[in-house]
Amino acid sequence: MKALDILKYVFSLLGIGMLVGALFLYQGTRSFLAEAARTEGTVVNFLQTYSDHGVTYAPVVHFVNRNSETIVFVSSTATNPPAYAKGEKVEVLYFPAKAQEARINSFFSLWGGPVILGAMGAIFFLIGAGVTLVPMLKKQQGEYLKEQGRAIETEFKSVRVNGAVFVNGRNPFRVLTQWKDPSSSQVRQFESNDVWYDPTNHINSQRIRVFLDKKNPKKYYVDLSFLPKSEE
Repeated sequence: MKALDILKYVFSLLGIGMLVGALFLYQGTRSFLAEAARTEGTVVNFLQTYSDHGVTYAPVVHFVNRNSETIVFVSSTATNPPAYAKGEKVEVLYFPAKAQEARINSFFSLWGGPVILGAMGAIFFLIGAGVTLVPMLKKQQGEYLKEQGRAIETEFKSVRVNGAVFVNGRNPFRVLTQWKDPSSSQVRQFESNDVWYDPTNHINSQRIRVFLDKKNPKKYYVDLSFLPKSEE
């Protein structure tokens, strides 16, 4: 499915880009800590930012640098409720040559950017990789079971919509079959992998082959190789 192919590439690229960005932020923070001067500052006010999610408060901090100059800066980290109280003393880190780019010495102020961007990048990348790897692994498992598994003839029961997956406004379909084990008289049901069109009109036989893993019969593969690759 073309939409699914586009999705996996977009998510993978976004994830890689975010991870690279997080690495740059991490390296930048390490360089900053290696060269930054330290002093004490005071929270004198809060800068309020409004959005659809509510209001957040960024501390406005006052400190005196090595040249006895009074510096006021706004923290890049805004929270709700405020992380500090007005008049609270905080440790400040700053470049002597760029005192306005000071930061409060706290984990979130220093590492919040790399952590958040890295976590988002990892999620996007794993989604993209999962969309690629899961069908690939299922295909490999199917090929293995077709070669090494036990073939049985099952009875076609129905086609159902897989509501757990939704891509580009569409849900895939799955073919359901059943089989009565002659050795135990137990009735087993089987479910195929996803098919990205309704295969009902292409199933002309009531018998569908399923391959069982000889060592673990709970693993199986419903053979739908008789279906066209895409609906005309």
